[in-house]
Amino acid sequence: MTEGPSGPNLPWWRRTRLVALLTGLVVLLAGGGVAVGYAAQSGPEAPSADPVSSSAPPSASPSPSPSPTGPPPGADITGPLNFLLVGIDPREGVPNWRPNADAVLILHVSKGLDQAYLTSLPRDLLVDVPAFPKARFGGARTKLTHAMSYGSRVPGSAKPDTAQGFQLLATTVSRYTGIARFDGGAVLNFRGMRRLVDAIGGVDLYVDQRVASIHRRPDGKLRERGASSTGYVGPQKVYPKGMNHLTGWQALDYARQRYGLPAGDYDRQRHQRQLIKALVGQVFRRGLVSDPTRLDEVLRSLGETLTFEGRGRTVTEFAYALRNLSASSIVLIGLPGHGVGRGSGYRGEQLDAVARRYFAAVRADTVDAFVRANPNLVNRS
Repeated sequence: MTEGPSGPNLPWWRRTRLVALLTGLVVLLAGGGVAVGYAAQSGPEAPSADPVSSSAPPSASPSPSPSPTGPPPGADITGPLNFLLVGIDPREGVPNWRPNADAVLILHVSKGLDQAYLTSLPRDLLVDVPAFPKARFGGARTKLTHAMSYGSRVPGSAKPDTAQGFQLLATTVSRYTGIARFDGGAVLNFRGMRRLVDAIGGVDLYVDQRVASIHRRPDGKLRERGASSTGYVGPQKVYPKGMNHLTGWQALDYARQRYGLPAGDYDRQRHQRQLIKALVGQVFRRGLVSDPTRLDEVLRSLGETLTFEGRGRTVTEFAYALRNLSASSIVLIGLPGHGVGRGSGYRGEQLDAVARRYFAAVRADTVDAFVRANPNLVNRS
């Protein structure tokens, strides 16, 4: 099926409603997500006291359709753009839980705003997390996942501040990659992920290797805690290799799995990227592009589980700017790495040297040339 309904025959103010959803889809992080737009600083200074342009998360719903006679909002947005996307398990049943960053993705949109590249950083990447006086954190060389938790501490309060934690994470990623500015992001939690997949009727995904769930039984119920290598016992939900139709809970569960896979978390990262791209394609195949009423229903179903922040830009502005993106425009990049230390002396992950060349290409907006020179890093989807 072609993607014709998103073409020039559809008025732009209706196309933006689609791309508003696509923007959210692209920043979905299987296993929940938090991403807040932030201009990560370069240089030795401590992170800014103001992580984003506003203190309250804006609504995920697109703005009312503007008059088609005026300049479309977002027409002045130019590329390239970079988005930092962070997935967390919010542990909603645990009071005052300080979140770790379970998934960290970087979306690079090229200067022409018609091509995007999605890659991941390992959650256990060994990095230098800088000092963060706001949280009374003195800095450490530790796993990337911990930056969110350290930064979210609020002295004198047991309640963590996720946006503050993202601020420290963003600065850490900026210094590691050399990407000085992130232009926006989104927030989607576990419930939002499930709601979204179910709202679009599930997702068709090619599973590239057999995956057995450590968390769920075949009927979707949680497996029991027990004495095993994973801490769970009982029948397992299995996702066989080949085409699978996944419901909301299945898509979330599938993209969380890393234990028992040959490449562990690197396989999980790839599966998350593949799921994101499949979701975008599903929106087109289900005809949501040409059905604004149905699209509004999908957005409303997400409710408070989805928010968007764009450094003062609304979702409609970004939606218009990214109107030429489609599922086929998203290239998935897997950066190889390896563990540092062995056995009980494991310290974390380290990316191979090619990662530095990739981030240099992101900074120079030459990722297309990088991909041509390194086709083995492109994931099948």
